[in-house]
Amino acid sequence: QVQLVESGGGSVQAGGSLRLSCAASKYTYSSYTMAWFRQAPGQEREGVVVVNSFGATTVAASVGGRFTAARDNAKTTLHLQMNALRPDDTAMYYCALKPGDILSLISSEFHYWGQGTQVTVSS
Repeated sequence: QVQLVESGGGSVQAGGSLRLSCAASKYTYSSYTMAWFRQAPGQEREGVVVVNSFGATTVAASVGGRFTAARDNAKTTLHLQMNALRPDDTAMYYCALKPGDILSLISSEFHYWGQGTQVTVSS
């Protein structure tokens, strides 16, 4: 089955940067879309960015201008560059994958999920 391995999380001070990576393996779909979601304690899971097989992206308005995402040439790894981090960015960040190329940040549409990587931003 598809496996997603996330890395790059950690603790930073406000204004700092982190780069998250999600590596997909055992994936056999001809096209697929990968995304980053995040969930803070007591809050609902929200979409952050999504990238399809063609490289088209959608970013959440809450992080636009600070976060960018890209997939590698093999389209098996999704990177999330997080700049100008704020304390309210603190959350568990999850990588997700779904077949097809329709951009979506609706969590229920994604079937495969990584284990999550914690991002903590201190004030």
